[in-house]
Amino acid sequence: MNKSIKSRLIVMNILQWAVWGSYLTSMGSYLASVGLATRIGIFYSMQGIVSIFMPTIMGIIADKFIPAQKLLGLCHGIAGAAMLGAGFYGMTGGSEISFGILFGLYALSVAFYMPTIALSNSVAFNILEKNGYDTVKDFPPIRVFGTIGFILAMLFVNFVRNGEGIQFQHSYNQFLVSGITGLAMLVYCFTLPNCPCNTASDQKQSLSERFGLNAFSLFKDRQMAIFFIFSMLLGVALQITNGFANPFISHFQEIPEFANAWGARNANALISISQVSETLGILLIPVAMRIFGIKKVMLIAMFAWVLRFGLFGAGNPGPGVWMLILSMIVYGVAFDFFNISGSLYVNMRTTSKIQNSAQGLFMLMTNGIGATIGTLSAQAVVNYFVYNAAEPNWSAAWYVFAAYALVVAFLFMILFKEPKDSSVKVA
Repeated sequence: MNKSIKSRLIVMNILQWAVWGSYLTSMGSYLASVGLATRIGIFYSMQGIVSIFMPTIMGIIADKFIPAQKLLGLCHGIAGAAMLGAGFYGMTGGSEISFGILFGLYALSVAFYMPTIALSNSVAFNILEKNGYDTVKDFPPIRVFGTIGFILAMLFVNFVRNGEGIQFQHSYNQFLVSGITGLAMLVYCFTLPNCPCNTASDQKQSLSERFGLNAFSLFKDRQMAIFFIFSMLLGVALQITNGFANPFISHFQEIPEFANAWGARNANALISISQVSETLGILLIPVAMRIFGIKKVMLIAMFAWVLRFGLFGAGNPGPGVWMLILSMIVYGVAFDFFNISGSLYVNMRTTSKIQNSAQGLFMLMTNGIGATIGTLSAQAVVNYFVYNAAEPNWSAAWYVFAAYALVVAFLFMILFKEPKDSSVKVA
């Protein structure tokens, strides 16, 4: 077996996730600085909107026309070029930024970046299998380096400053970092082993199967329907802190009491604890699923979201910094116990014929519909309590999000019934 394959896939994952980590948690702070604070949610919602259809389209192209590793590179090339365009526009526009131009460039970038998450996994699986590796055993340690790449990018834009002494996390430079990384990924992908198209499997599928529409039959099962509905409801929470945590923490610099606090000046570094926690949360899932079962694990995730938001509302970068840190630690449980455990549950409860489509439906309900509704709704809440308020009240906004998660948790507790025999499959 080619031992260098793992190293090459590790580099691929580092670059893949560093592209996103360069701006995902800090973009809101930059948008607020150029007068677009009331439209942060629109930017983040675009990730959910394109996730509804772009991964499917690119999956079909990879199956029928363009080898996956080349398509992965081309998508990164387009996404990177558009993000560079956003960065250069921010550089030339200064504080006079047009929403339409910046959003258009950003939307084009994420439209081609979001499909790369699935494509990069497909490329890794294909190459590992060709070289005799066990994907179940060997892929997770490789994927962890993606999270490391995400964290490194976050820390880079946090600590590096431009010529004016402004941190990249508060400026257009974060887009330039992302764009350059994306173009590096373009070049790198064309050095990877070939992942040939496979049209045979596609020809055996109906149009509805190819687009994953057959998965909607799962709604005929009452408990699966309840599960997917609550997946959407909890998916509302997924992008809220990505969009608003950095502006929230950074705003403490405007308060004399907290102006010199390390956390207020290094919001992205503080937020990066969430990603570290995420890697640890992944390791806990198999044990938690075995001990508690899916319902209790999902409830743990839901109550963790309550803590995530509530601690943000109560915390500050000064004496209350421990609450912000605890909120970051809780994130690993809130995110992973929901996303990964939910995905495992879907896989366990569906037949092999429909499993791929069911996973697509789960992603559609959470990262597509749920996250889109969540970011737009969160923007309205933040606008009301912060940006359009005479006296900005970030705490009230976070408590609203916490209350929402709490209501969802109690309703899930009442309505969802875990199957007595989890081996029974739903077709």
